[in-house]
Amino acid sequence: MNASPASPVAGQKGKFTDRLPPLTMLGPLIALLLACIFFTLQTPRFLSVQNLSLILQQSMVVGVIAIGQTLIVLTAGIDLSCGMVMALGSVVMSKVAVANGLNPYLAIVLGVGVCTLFGLINGVLVTHVRLPAFIVTLGTLNIAFAITQIYSNAESISNLPTPLTFFGNTFGIGAGTVTYGTVMMLILYLLTWFVLRETAPGRHVYALGNNAEAVRLMGLPTQRILITVYTLAGLSYGIAALLAVARTGVGDPQAGQTENLDSITAVVLGGTSLFGGRGTMMGTLLGVVIVGVFRNGLTLIGVSSVYQVLVTGILVILAVSADKISRRA
Repeated sequence: MNASPASPVAGQKGKFTDRLPPLTMLGPLIALLLACIFFTLQTPRFLSVQNLSLILQQSMVVGVIAIGQTLIVLTAGIDLSCGMVMALGSVVMSKVAVANGLNPYLAIVLGVGVCTLFGLINGVLVTHVRLPAFIVTLGTLNIAFAITQIYSNAESISNLPTPLTFFGNTFGIGAGTVTYGTVMMLILYLLTWFVLRETAPGRHVYALGNNAEAVRLMGLPTQRILITVYTLAGLSYGIAALLAVARTGVGDPQAGQTENLDSITAVVLGGTSLFGGRGTMMGTLLGVVIVGVFRNGLTLIGVSSVYQVLVTGILVILAVSADKISRRA
């Protein structure tokens, strides 16, 4: 008996589902929508143009850190040191420019270079010494924290030269304002998205996260790929350090306390698997916005910052649990 032709309804359904975003993006989109509805019902200030602009400004530092975190998580690693490395970079570029009178552009290069060096050290320890990424980055977290406190004498550095604060300047779009740092963040996301999606090195990162042994048997330099990933992550932390200095106007040795948790939360909320090989930069950007919305919304309704950290921790557990269940399925 001949099979009956597909009904028009079924055909329309197939076309409709084809237009839907992938499942890893659909979940975060729904979460973002529900969060926006909740906070809008709690306070009318949430959906104002000024507040939405503020969310982007507040998210740009974590957003750039999350770029490096995504690269590492795609290889089935993790970086706990990102926030402290960023804080060290911000203190270095601030102090050498103010206290030592170094050219501000050279100071920026030096601060970014310090962060990049930490990324390189993490990569070498993970690949050549074969230590777990968790242990390596936990160690470098404490090292970066100690160096930051010692070098800065636990004091903020102010009176920064203009080049260090440029990305904190704003320009108007309609009724809102956008910082140049936010524009920088979006450009970095587009660039990283293109490299991961359209180039051979980007595909090698995904392959390494899926099956490192298969990549090695294919003749690809797995150690070199991993070292490059960790070094680029360090570079992204250095850029985030510049954005942090520009946004606050000081080199703050107390910065970076929650950025590691926030960046990991953004990555897993955006659909990147902690087990490696699956995820997108656009998903991470969506996760960054979700974290920013929760932080901003909870502040608007008067929730203490301690409870904001609590909510962030819960979001991490829920996102990782959902990832684990989906992999089992």
